[in-house]
Amino acid sequence: MDFGELLTATAGMPVAEAARRYAAAGAPVFPLVPGGKRPLTEHGFHDASTDPRQIAAWWSKWPGANLGVPTGAAGGIDVVDVDVHPSGSGFSAFERARRAGLVDGWAVLVRTPSGGLHAYYPADPGRPQPSWQAAKAHVDFRGAGGYIVAPPSTVATGQGRRPYHVVAVAAGESAAVDAAALREFLDPRPVPAARSWSGRELDAGRLAGWVAARGEGERNRGLFWASCRLAEAGLSAAEAHTVLGAAAEYTGLPTPEIAATIRSAYRTATATALPVTAPRSAAQDDALATRPDRLVRAAL
Repeated sequence: MDFGELLTATAGMPVAEAARRYAAAGAPVFPLVPGGKRPLTEHGFHDASTDPRQIAAWWSKWPGANLGVPTGAAGGIDVVDVDVHPSGSGFSAFERARRAGLVDGWAVLVRTPSGGLHAYYPADPGRPQPSWQAAKAHVDFRGAGGYIVAPPSTVATGQGRRPYHVVAVAAGESAAVDAAALREFLDPRPVPAARSWSGRELDAGRLAGWVAARGEGERNRGLFWASCRLAEAGLSAAEAHTVLGAAAEYTGLPTPEIAATIRSAYRTATATALPVTAPRSAAQDDALATRPDRLVRAAL
């Protein structure tokens, strides 16, 4: 799929028409709130489709919807997201990474409504790369377990609605970005490794993936439950935010709510800490893992 050609061809189109063109080119899409970034479907980017009937139904129901595309192998793209916020800009970090040869090979550059940048890279289906945030550098990576708002969507800003629009298309061949090397360069703190929990291994990356898969109505509770597990495993609240923050963001939870939920989970986990008892069986833990409310009650 040539995203440069696709994004150039759909520039200036009504979003509903662009969604059909994306799908016809093989890029799965899903609707986002008009003027915003939150998914409108129950399961967010997991609902993304190339079915023209489904896409017609979505944009008939929500004619002003923005356009979302899943990242990673699901959508065929990985995206380096250079943020611009009142708290800072990621452009200096992106330039340092460029000089280090870590962000070459982009296929398309898209200016975001905030003045930031999305650099699109082809996703390698044989090497999935999970999404992450380098908050201090103001750079995020959108890969497996994530999505992007795609042109020609517009987002409400303090200066009115601003579009996502293409600013450059690569003339030569594009190549996958090494997201792990980029993160190590921008934010060298190690991702917390698996730690012991009730006699079993707690895989932080897998837990983040579970959070990213939560749908409407279970996102906050899922984040709370996962944060409690990390607290019990001995990770700090800051480490929990590093592990779970991007995953929770991609479910549509706003940043302040994510931070508040993690803090609440750590207060709860600390207040309800119990003496070590015999571990539950794997079957018991797996059953509880599908119902966070049950596990929270089991810990009380």
